Amino acid sequence: MSERTAAPGGLALIESLVNTLDIETGADSLDTAEGRARLGIARAALADTRELRESLRAALLAHAGHPPHRAVTPLGTLLARAPLHVTVDGHDGSARLVPADEGPLFSRVAAAVAEALVADTWTRLKACEADTCHWAYYDRSPAGRGRWCSMRVCGARAKMRRYRAKGS
Repeated sequence: MSERTAAPGGLALIESLVNTLDIETGADSLDTAEGRARLGIARAALADTRELRESLRAALLAHAGHPPHRAVTPLGTLLARAPLHVTVDGHDGSARLVPADEGPLFSRVAAAVAEALVADTWTRLKACEADTCHWAYYDRSPAGRGRWCSMRVCGARAKMRRYRAKGS
């Protein structure tokens, strides 16, 4: 949907996960083996993965100043299950939080959120305000006030609706 470039660092994983569902068409790439493989998700973890995806979407909507799209399990509750640990580089002393186990998606997402918090980029990952979209995008606008995943699609539709409403 979006013509924007991918989010930086670990946020690209979160953006990719949220964008597995096209709300407008109902197409969910997690329904396919290829879609699950791209994110390293086992079929048995599908329900938990979808729950995580929608909790992430609610958080990204909040970043954009919008209410949740539906009732979801709080993201913090889901990520509390994700074991992380601190690693310290022996050469330069730098430290970072990393998944205790690289496999589970929840741990990889928790590590990505932690990385984004440190980099102060977490709140720049947002969900499009269009009710038929809610696609995740990284807001690179100077003021951080982006509203749509795409100005050509969602932004243009919203502006056209406002224009038509004024004419009525």
